[in-house]
Amino acid sequence: QVQLVESGGGLVQAGGSLRLSCAASARTFTTYAMGWFRQAPGKEREFVARISESGSSTYYANSVKGRFPISRDNAKNTVYLQMNSLKPEDTAVYFCAATSVPGFQTPSAYGYWGQGTQVTVSS
Repeated sequence: QVQLVESGGGLVQAGGSLRLSCAASARTFTTYAMGWFRQAPGKEREFVARISESGSSTYYANSVKGRFPISRDNAKNTVYLQMNSLKPEDTAVYFCAATSVPGFQTPSAYGYWGQGTQVTVSS
């Protein structure tokens, strides 16, 4: 069982930065690949980024590639999403998720989810 708690969301102007954190409860954190997803009002949940168990492999949605690096600190059981050059279209609730089946971008592949953190980017 994995419990995930996101933090770091907020209101920021376009062009600004935020860093999201996701703290995991599992002592077996290193056995899970992690992902970030987002959901805007009226839209489906979409993939943002994922990182392998060791952190050696990452993958990004085209919309955030080069702006939102994902990282993890396995000693702290935490995964991060550094959000740079934010745009109004990045406004959404951001969720972190864990999976024991790495290599997928679909939400259904992730069995554990946090409660989400709101990110609002003003123009």
